[in-house]
Amino acid sequence: MLGIDATAIGIIGLAVGFGAQGLVSVLVSGFFILLEKQLDVGELVTVGEFPGTVEKAGLRTTQIRAADGTLHFILNREITQLSNHSRGEMQALVDIDISVNNDLPRTLEILQQVCERIASKNESITDGLNTITIRIIAKTKNMEQWGMERLIRQEAKVTLDENGIPFPQAPLMIEKES
Repeated sequence: MLGIDATAIGIIGLAVGFGAQGLVSVLVSGFFILLEKQLDVGELVTVGEFPGTVEKAGLRTTQIRAADGTLHFILNREITQLSNHSRGEMQALVDIDISVNNDLPRTLEILQQVCERIASKNESITDGLNTITIRIIAKTKNMEQWGMERLIRQEAKVTLDENGIPFPQAPLMIEKES
């Protein structure tokens, strides 16, 4: 009628429709990230494979500054994994390797003194340094490591129980309703 090809109009309409769908997806994702307060500016997060500090959180993109200074622009619809390292209490985990030939009771006594000294002088510790993890390392044949881990745990638990050495109580985790 006007010399306009109806096929061309249909293709253009499809392209606009798909583009609008993508934009809506980005905006909805951003809306829920902000509504649920999954992250805030200044927090340390890992988004996918990008750890860093949130510099900007918008409806369309989130900006993460990596430790090396790189600024990552991430479309909110592509955020499928988000770890926020700035919320709630955290745990400092320290492995200290000692030889089995050392005087273990004396070593544990010294480490307990160190923990008590640190806890008494540092307000960052919210719950005392009250457990020590002893890591047992045994090299195994290929694919036998899991069975050996179970056996070592089982034998250690039974033997510690028999000798009156209790395991610390795991903290009870109760989620608060919002």
